[in-house]
Amino acid sequence: METRSFMLRLLGGLAGGSLVAWLSVACWGDAAAFFAHPARAGVVVAVLIVGVARAMVRGGGSCTGVREDVRNRWVLIPMIAASLVIIWLPPFGEPRGLWLVDGDAARYAGLLMFVAGAALRVGAISELKHRFSGLVAIQADHSLATSGPYRLIRHPGYLGMLVWLVGWCLVFRSGAGLMVTATLLIPLVARINAEEALLATEFSTAYEQYRSRTWRLLPYVY
Repeated sequence: METRSFMLRLLGGLAGGSLVAWLSVACWGDAAAFFAHPARAGVVVAVLIVGVARAMVRGGGSCTGVREDVRNRWVLIPMIAASLVIIWLPPFGEPRGLWLVDGDAARYAGLLMFVAGAALRVGAISELKHRFSGLVAIQADHSLATSGPYRLIRHPGYLGMLVWLVGWCLVFRSGAGLMVTATLLIPLVARINAEEALLATEFSTAYEQYRSRTWRLLPYVY
């Protein structure tokens, strides 16, 4: 049963990564021109690898757990909508000259950020294991995560997501994509506030002590 579950996750990861890769090339409009630049080719390879890596990490999916803050579900709509726009807009906009960032160095910086952000995101999910959920929820046998990437940052998964999205936009030199990514901060901060409020009620003093020695997203900044 475990092997079957793993294979299904693996196939799902490959399918998701392949879909994003195909969409990016299709939005560009010319496969040969798309793959002519190493950074664009590299990000497609990275997308496929991330899909497989994410499938190998077993999280809680969208499990409501034993207690959920249902009031925060609204953030899923703008976050999903913005993410879909970010997947589409940069590869669509670059060949059409839609508000581009100058400099080829942006592409390679973007590729590095995409890989780093994806590694941080997958690492954070791996650390949480069954405690990870797409919802703001407390899972069964839920313990406070304070090791790995959670030693300094309370929300490394969200930081990883932001870094990889910025990286994706930079690979295609998309200033418009960066602006859309910035709008994600509104629902993301609302999500962080909801998570921290729920964890505070669940872990009380332990969470307050943990919060006093860590940062939300960036050490010594926020």
